[in-house]
Amino acid sequence: MIYKVYYQEDKKRNPKREDTHTLYLEAQTEVEARSQVEAHTDHNIEFIEPIEGNTLAYEQQNPNYKLTEFTE
Repeated sequence: MIYKVYYQEDKKRNPKREDTHTLYLEAQTEVEARSQVEAHTDHNIEFIEPIEGNTLAYEQQNPNYKLTEFTE
């Protein structure tokens, strides 16, 4: 499943909507997606949303759509 992860780049500042970034990640579960991001980044995760079907097709039309892959 593909997950859309909303995050702030810095855990030290209060979250601001204008500073929210997203990444797309393939994982088996939301818990796995969260653990991958936490293990490989210092991002402050705001929300993780599973996307599929028409929503995924729509997101894939965005030129900035790219699946993030973390290497061990």
